[in-house]
Amino acid sequence: MLKRILSGPDNTKIITFFYFSLVIYAIAALVWWGLLLYQQNNQIMQLQQQMLELKQKNAMPFSTYLQEESLIAKEKRLHNFQYIGEGGTFLVIILLGAGFVFHAMRRQIRFGRQQQNFTAAVTHELKSPIAIIQLNLETLQKHTLDEEQRKKLYENNLSEISRLNQLCNNILLASQLDNRQYHLVKEKINLSELLKEMVKESSARMHQHIIKSDIPDEVMVTGDKFMLQIAVNNLLMNAAKYAPKQSTIHAGLLSSAHVAKIRIADEGEGIPAGEKERIFSRFYRIGNENTRKAKGTGLGLFLTKKIIEQHGGSIAVLDNTPKGSIFEITLPCIQG
Repeated sequence: MLKRILSGPDNTKIITFFYFSLVIYAIAALVWWGLLLYQQNNQIMQLQQQMLELKQKNAMPFSTYLQEESLIAKEKRLHNFQYIGEGGTFLVIILLGAGFVFHAMRRQIRFGRQQQNFTAAVTHELKSPIAIIQLNLETLQKHTLDEEQRKKLYENNLSEISRLNQLCNNILLASQLDNRQYHLVKEKINLSELLKEMVKESSARMHQHIIKSDIPDEVMVTGDKFMLQIAVNNLLMNAAKYAPKQSTIHAGLLSSAHVAKIRIADEGEGIPAGEKERIFSRFYRIGNENTRKAKGTGLGLFLTKKIIEQHGGSIAVLDNTPKGSIFEITLPCIQG
C-alpha cells in the first residue's frame, strides 16, 4: 500500500505535506519543551527567592542575603543560557537534518521518475524499430519489388538494426559503468581514421541530413577504440535527432601538441544555458515540447561524458552560429 502511494502521480505533494508536518511538529515540540523548562526555572528561582527572604526576616545578615541573592540570579541566568543553547543546538540539528533528508528524498523521487521515463522510452525505442523491420520483411515476402525498392527496404532494415544495436550497447554499458565492471582496453588509436569511419557510416545511415567533415590526418590518442566509437556515435545520433531534416551536421577535429578536440555541430534549436550541465545527467532530457518529440532514452550524453572522463578528457556544449549546438570533446593527444 505504501509503495503504491509513493509511486502515485501526486506522491511528491503527499510526501512533502507529511514530511513538513512532521518537521513542524518536531520544532513545535522543541519550542514547547523550551518554554516549559524556562517557566520551571523561573518558578524554582522564585521559590528560592522567597525562602531567602524568610531567612532574611529571621535575622540573616544583610551582606549574606545580598550574596545569596546574587547567586540565585546568577544560577537563573546560567540555566536560561543552558536551555537556550541546548534548544538552539537541537533546532539547528533538526533543520539541517530535515534539509538533508528532504533534498535526498526529492532527488530519489526525481530519479525514480526518470527511471520510469527511461523504461517507457526504452520500450518505445525497442518496439518502433522491431515493428518497422517486421513490416519491411513482410513487404519483401509478400510483394514482388524492383531492385531499387528492395535496396531501399534493406537499407532501412540495416539502419533500424544499427539503432537497436546502439541502444543495447548504451544500456549494457550504463549497467557496467555503474557496477564498475568495464575496464578500458587502451591502445594507440588513429583518431583521424576513427572519425572518418564514423562519419562515413553515419552518412550511410542518416539520409535525412548532410554530414560534412573537416578531419586532418594522423591525429593520435591513447584510448579504448570501442568506447570512443560509442561516444562519437552518440553525439552524431544526438545531432541528427534534434536537427531539422536536410540540415548540415559538421564533424571536425582540431589538434595541438597536447590535446585533440572533436567537434560535432548541428543546426537545431540549441540548448539553453541553464540546461548545458544537466543534459549530461543520467536519464535527463530537456523538457520542452520540441525535444520531447524526439526519440531517446536520456543515456547517450551521460555515457559519452563518462567515457570521455575515463579517457582523461572533458566534454562541453557550445553555441553554434547562427543557431544550434556544438559538442566539443577534448582528449589528451600524443605525437604520431
